[in-house]
Amino acid sequence: MNGAESLVATLINNGVEVCFTNPGTSEMHMVAAIGQVEGMRSILGLFEGVCTGAADGYGRMAGKPACTLLHLGPGLSNGSANLHNAKKANSPVLNLIGDHATYHKKYDAPLTSDIIGLAQPVSHWVRTTETAANLPKDAVDAVVETNTGAGRIATMIVPADCAWNDSSEPLAMQAAPAPGLVGEAAVGQAVELLKNGKATMLLVGNMALTERSLELANKISQATGARIFCDTFFKRMPRGEGRCQIERLAYFAEQGVEQIKDMEQLIMVGTKPPVAFFAYPGKASEFYAPNSALHTLAGVDQNAEDALSRLVAALGADHLEPIKTKLNKSPKGTGELNPRTVAMSFAHYLPTQAIVIDESATAGGGCYPSSAESEPHDWLTLTGGSIGFGLPTALGAAVACPDRKVVCIQGDGGAMYTIQSLWTMARENLDVCVIIFANRKYQILQIELARVGAQSMTKKTLDMLDIGNPDLNFVQLSEGMGVKATRVTSIEDFNSVYASAMTTSGPQLIEVVLP
Repeated sequence: MNGAESLVATLINNGVEVCFTNPGTSEMHMVAAIGQVEGMRSILGLFEGVCTGAADGYGRMAGKPACTLLHLGPGLSNGSANLHNAKKANSPVLNLIGDHATYHKKYDAPLTSDIIGLAQPVSHWVRTTETAANLPKDAVDAVVETNTGAGRIATMIVPADCAWNDSSEPLAMQAAPAPGLVGEAAVGQAVELLKNGKATMLLVGNMALTERSLELANKISQATGARIFCDTFFKRMPRGEGRCQIERLAYFAEQGVEQIKDMEQLIMVGTKPPVAFFAYPGKASEFYAPNSALHTLAGVDQNAEDALSRLVAALGADHLEPIKTKLNKSPKGTGELNPRTVAMSFAHYLPTQAIVIDESATAGGGCYPSSAESEPHDWLTLTGGSIGFGLPTALGAAVACPDRKVVCIQGDGGAMYTIQSLWTMARENLDVCVIIFANRKYQILQIELARVGAQSMTKKTLDMLDIGNPDLNFVQLSEGMGVKATRVTSIEDFNSVYASAMTTSGPQLIEVVLP
């Protein structure tokens, strides 16, 4: 058994069942090994950013890693933007990066690069395998790392000769360590803050955004009057009927500051204190007041559900019933086709247990509030801010949950970063509906241009933020990659096409041409 075969068998033994790949010559023995064994599904992406974004979506929904298989440093670099998003989401992802054979590296061949240096900024753990015999142990260590805490990015660099040389036997499953428990002092301090009469908020994220954790946070809110918030961008959140609602921090700094201006105390659970996405001249970076009391009940990698449960018990709030959302569907949009009416219809027709991937930016901003009382669903957001996240993450979520409808609400500018995702959706016949908000511009950047105090509004300036002339044709782009597509210019047409898409299987794209 060669190194590649032992590596793949070890990954399968440890629950890694999917590989999103765009390989090259240095990965051929790993490609062959995946092709020869049962238990590992291989999915080809036409761009490495599709593979890494798909692994992010898969990890968020499956709760365990897929692996990527990428070609040397340039292949890793092409996938780094979506690994950045995955790292900010604390998603479990395992990267396999092929490298030149150990004895070939001294020649500085054209594709030689500093893979470790490229991997470290987008990984929690990086290791280069030294011999074929080490591959199974390195693979087990990598999987354990991905499953540690809230989830991590592990990158294994596999020299080609380690893949083709004889190796040792595959290793069996090794369990990851359980998330750490918070100390009694952290719970006790939270109780003191919640009982001192001051205005308090709980900011919850990561492992504190499970359905059970939200119910516990709701009990705390009922017992103490504390307000419950989540970050603007979060890994995954259950929403809709039967789930507990929480407030979401606004994106723009001045709105976020206004939202929590009366909060004197902040308790973080699974996240960190809220700050602005960017700095702005003359505006504070922190959302919270300078004299606010800050307390972390549970860190990102600690057991947030356990911490919240103990806090509920310490507050004597166990007897309270969580207040859950009742179904109250938005009416479907009528009148003009605009972001508001599309958001209404999006929420009206959203099916039970849908998975929503949100990279809709400004034009789709109304979809989130409109769907607060829709059928139960999960919502995934752009945690790292690097656009090109939506389409591949939808792809990965659909692979992880083939029995659930995936709806990707996507801005037209961001879609073009990873448009190749459509081809893979078609090839794998994934149940994804993509809604493109086509406003022909980077609208968020036009807003930011004014907000940062850059006053130039000349045609030359605005042309750098405009993606018209020529207009992109997403119907042709989509159909050229095998995905059925429709362009709509009225709300009536959108309602008809979208309602049909929600009750039929397979990949579809709807281009919403906004005025």
